[in-house]
Amino acid sequence: MSHQSISESHNHNEAVSNNKDRVAVLLMGYGEVESYKDFANYNEQALNLLTAKFAPVPTWIYPAIAKLLAIFDLHEWSHQHGNFISPHNKIFEQQREGIESKLKETWGDRVKVFKAFNFCAPYLPEQVLAEIKAEGFDKILIYPLLVVDSIFTSGIAVEQVNKALAQQAEGEEHWLKNSRYIPSFYNRSDYIKLLAQMVEEKIEAELAQGHLASQIGIVLMNHGCPHKAKGFTSGIDESQALYELVREELIAKYPLISVGWLNHDTPLIEWTQPNVKLAAQNLIDLGATSIIMMPIGFATENHETLLDVDHIIHHLQHRNSQVTFIRMPCVNDRPEFLDMAAQWANPQIEALLSETGVAVNPNLGQAQAAHSHHHNHHH
Repeated sequence: MSHQSISESHNHNEAVSNNKDRVAVLLMGYGEVESYKDFANYNEQALNLLTAKFAPVPTWIYPAIAKLLAIFDLHEWSHQHGNFISPHNKIFEQQREGIESKLKETWGDRVKVFKAFNFCAPYLPEQVLAEIKAEGFDKILIYPLLVVDSIFTSGIAVEQVNKALAQQAEGEEHWLKNSRYIPSFYNRSDYIKLLAQMVEEKIEAELAQGHLASQIGIVLMNHGCPHKAKGFTSGIDESQALYELVREELIAKYPLISVGWLNHDTPLIEWTQPNVKLAAQNLIDLGATSIIMMPIGFATENHETLLDVDHIIHHLQHRNSQVTFIRMPCVNDRPEFLDMAAQWANPQIEALLSETGVAVNPNLGQAQAAHSHHHNHHH
């Protein structure tokens, strides 16, 4: 639907619908710690929500593992990287503000954008949903601002929202009347073109004068995915499709392109290949005199796109001193990205405002479950 027709239908809807009808847009990201004392808590949340879906480790050991990992994190972030503080949360807030201001141009005060972090208080989904409820909203748009859509990334957003909503069921009518979901933007052409454009602009500005086009290696970095994940789909298909689409935009001009997976090197787990280090080395072996590393599987900068990629570049430079390496930023709060992210939300917001909410009785759901259990058991 065009921007103009959305605005026209919005004006029409405003006239006919209840003016109290509003939508809370819930942007969801991982969040990252800003204080070193929070590492163990962050790791425990991540282990419970992510690692439990693929690692053969009993959950009772998670608190101990979380504390152990916190020691490694502290060493890496503070000693190796001069008291690194992740910019993720600050960038995510800029994304929230930018998307909200774009949406308000169309919807005015009928839309408010909230942010929730999967692993970081005070913005855990249950905390933010309580705030949304307190402000009188009864319609939400769940919007994971992550690229890969799977039970691993966007799926944990829904998992946490569902858990919070189950806890907030009081009496015979749930406060939430309607919800919608934006799964992912791995195949959105405007996003794909922006990623390719960022790479081309960087090459023209910094590499084109000193390197032939066929000698410029491009590693398109995806969020790593485990191959076997207890039956969950782990996002490999979507990530692969995203890579192929961005590659298609660039390959005619720059033939040396590889996917590079930012894996977590967990023992006993088979991860997507090639990892970023191997992908870059392969391109160097094919004659690349420069390597540009572009994160496509993340919309927001985080320690993986910063520290992990810096580690990889440092290691590769040691072996390939004659090669130029460039680490690219994520799309972050580029105005064109915030504009498209708001545009993707518009049809769902319009649907929520035009649909009549449904009063859901949680007790009825429980009764149905009990009935079907009894019925099946009887058979």
